[in-house]
Amino acid sequence: MTDTTNTPGADGGDALVTAFNAVGADYIFCSSGSEWAPVWESLARRHRDGLPCPQYLDLTHETVAVGMATGYGLIKRRPQGVLLHAAPGLLQGSMAVHGALLAGVPMVVSSSESTTYGDGPGQDPGGQWYRNLSVVGGPHQIAQPFTKWSNEAASVHTLPTMVTRAAELAWRAPAGPAYLNVPLEILLEGWDGREAKPIVPPGSTHSSPEEVDPVAQLIREAENPVIVTETAGREAGGFEALVAFAEAWNIPVVEPDSAVCGNFPRTHPLHAGSDIGPWMDEADLILLVNCRAPFYPPSRRPSKATIVVIDEVPQRPHVVYQVLFADTYLEGSITNTLRQLAKRAKDVDAEAAAVRRAAQEQRHADEQASIAAAEAKAAQAEGIDPVLVAANLRKLLDGQGGIVVDETITHSRVVKRHVQTADPDSYFYVQGGLGQGIAVALGVKLAAQERPVVLTIGDGAFTYNPVIPSYDASNAYELPLLIVVFNNRVYKSMNLNHRRFYPEGAAADTGEWLGTDLHRLPRLAAFAAPFGMHTETVDAAEGLAPALERALKAVAEGTTAVVDVLVTR
Repeated sequence: MTDTTNTPGADGGDALVTAFNAVGADYIFCSSGSEWAPVWESLARRHRDGLPCPQYLDLTHETVAVGMATGYGLIKRRPQGVLLHAAPGLLQGSMAVHGALLAGVPMVVSSSESTTYGDGPGQDPGGQWYRNLSVVGGPHQIAQPFTKWSNEAASVHTLPTMVTRAAELAWRAPAGPAYLNVPLEILLEGWDGREAKPIVPPGSTHSSPEEVDPVAQLIREAENPVIVTETAGREAGGFEALVAFAEAWNIPVVEPDSAVCGNFPRTHPLHAGSDIGPWMDEADLILLVNCRAPFYPPSRRPSKATIVVIDEVPQRPHVVYQVLFADTYLEGSITNTLRQLAKRAKDVDAEAAAVRRAAQEQRHADEQASIAAAEAKAAQAEGIDPVLVAANLRKLLDGQGGIVVDETITHSRVVKRHVQTADPDSYFYVQGGLGQGIAVALGVKLAAQERPVVLTIGDGAFTYNPVIPSYDASNAYELPLLIVVFNNRVYKSMNLNHRRFYPEGAAADTGEWLGTDLHRLPRLAAFAAPFGMHTETVDAAEGLAPALERALKAVAEGTTAVVDVLVTR
């Protein structure tokens, strides 16, 4: 901390803005609340005087604010600032904050309370805090279960360094959101100008050669090894390091259904699909790379495989129940660990490796043939099969450097299998609850404005989203998306569970399937029309490709496009 000359009128609002500036936040994502007037005044003063500050985004829903910070963080991997309103705003945004925790995205989330309720000296905070905004124990206690760290800034003099601490905690593994309660009285209090020191990226952790060498020997001796990964691609350089590692040793890579980002090119001959099942009895070595929940049910243990866990933080503190069956841990940075293992691909049994590679290439060819057959069948089907939608998206995005953000449930496997993303940071699945997809996609677009961003979303998930605030943000900050709705007019996943649990129940007998029907909804693309966006509703297969092409053209010209596709299942 260094002393600086106090600025006339400087207060806690200045201290907070200065702290976010020191943290290196590019943006402050704010869903407005009455406590943030000191921050707005500080920003206005800085804009007037030409002083540095993060760019402020004025957003009209808490999920949009947090979701955009999540999407931005997925690409940039650095903490940003998020401002919500008191306890109610924090509660409204809590699902998205929890989603950021699951997604491993660093951010500093703040909201406020009152500590004097108008009975103290200084400016009146307002009666709303006494009557209905405050909660027992303070909002930092509310935030504790769904954040990595939660605390209160109890003094304007420690506020900047509290923000620094929150950001540094959020950035370190496992990365995630930190929460800071900044009471309104602190924001209004005079500040002496002492600034927080700028933060630097976390130092890297490394597995030692003494730990890596035995694992390399295990791989060397294995006849049928396999790599299983959920989030290797979320780490900086992790995607490329995993490709180099798999190629060096000729090991197949499985991305199970629990994978939530692109980790390995789906077009690569070593990509072994999404099903770990065939490997449970065949593999003699399973390398779990950033895999928090590889086996389901958790007690489903591989029959003979030695299990090596490669993960900087393998036991995730926010996961309630976690079973890895590890025999060996490599707990350094996965990017560094994979690079070390790739360098050790020496003295390999060339004949055994060739046999393994040939077997995997045949599996991959069979899978590609199966994909092609499914797409040919979908093209001949009556109506629009979801497979046809995903296949058309793959062709549409070919060579475009696109990013797919997925918030489907029933169709998520179809999207992964048929869109077949192949580049780093080209696929993300929205975590932590439906209703965040548009916001996360907007944040991804904010971080990668040169790349087309496509949101694939179910009709049920679409209705959970704060659509109007999301469209407003898209227009206000010039963030065009291609939104493709897989619309089967039903909450299919809920209906499938009802049928699975009660196959011969009363609903099956009478046809009364509750909690699932979405036929009563109007055409979903129409909600974008008042915002001047490009809209299409497609109900025939021959109209699908032209509609998607028109929509992507509109996006390239700067307009969000919504294509509501009425699929058959």
